[in-house]
Amino acid sequence: MRLKIPVGAIVLLFLLSSWVFAQSTRLNVGYSAISAEQSPSWIAKETGIFKKNGLDIQLIYFTGGTTAVQALVSGEVPISQVSGPAVVNSALAGSDIVMVAGGATSLDYWLMSRPEIKRPEQLKGGSVAISAFGSASDFVARYALEKIGLTPGKDVALVQVGGVPDRLGAVLAGRIEAAVLVPPSMFIAQKKGLNVLADVSKLGLRFQHTGVATSRRFIKEQPDTVRRYVKSQLEAVNRIHTDKETSLRILTKYFGSKIERDILEKSWELLINENMLSKKQYPSLEGLKSILTPLTEKNPKARAAKPEDFADLRFIKELDQSGYIDNLYKR
Repeated sequence: MRLKIPVGAIVLLFLLSSWVFAQSTRLNVGYSAISAEQSPSWIAKETGIFKKNGLDIQLIYFTGGTTAVQALVSGEVPISQVSGPAVVNSALAGSDIVMVAGGATSLDYWLMSRPEIKRPEQLKGGSVAISAFGSASDFVARYALEKIGLTPGKDVALVQVGGVPDRLGAVLAGRIEAAVLVPPSMFIAQKKGLNVLADVSKLGLRFQHTGVATSRRFIKEQPDTVRRYVKSQLEAVNRIHTDKETSLRILTKYFGSKIERDILEKSWELLINENMLSKKQYPSLEGLKSILTPLTEKNPKARAAKPEDFADLRFIKELDQSGYIDNLYKR
């Protein structure tokens, strides 16, 4: 027997399915720097990955990881791309913020100085620009200075200047002696004559850099939304690894100025290193330990904490164990 379905019912089903598809979950999502490691959210937005996964995302720029975490804690945004130090410091202060995807799990910073400062000892008595105290740039500046034989706060002052373009601008204008910079700004700075005093990526530090963070409360209330966001993150990382031209085009848009192609390519090549933007996107527990260890000297809560306290791996594990991530790279 053939089942006859009225035309009106077919039309109704079509309209209903279209309505359901259109009801994407709307979210404000933060990102905390104009730098290459922030690109997964940009890629997911611009290529329609968020939309495909039922997310209507409005991206909001916050200057520095500390500001982005404050927006998470206040509820201004439920999900944000932020640095590991900002998450750890916030959680130790009592928030319920955790990382759900690793993003960039290594460092691509250079400590760069004005053209006349060619050796570390010449930086004594000067200042280094960071975004804010407690941020990734603060951690990196202290670590790099110690590695080149200088004591932060004693030999060199750390000054809160703001985002990467602001830090570069302060050095170029002569208002400050050095800054910690990331791609593409560090390549631009190199072309303008700034010197590399320390390439932090070569100093052997495991570090949880910029990843995806949310609150435990939001995970409890909207686990499927978090799951779809993490899935979008994985698909965006896959797109970055496998589609150079699209990646360069979107990097150009968000960097906000006409940047020479060789600088874009260098930024992309650093990004697709597995140690930087890993395909499986697990938050780095070793990297979180690197952040936590220096804090144990003065903070009793840090001494009692474990790296696992600052990450929720369930969504990455679920997608990994299902074979979803491996299949992305077989297509």
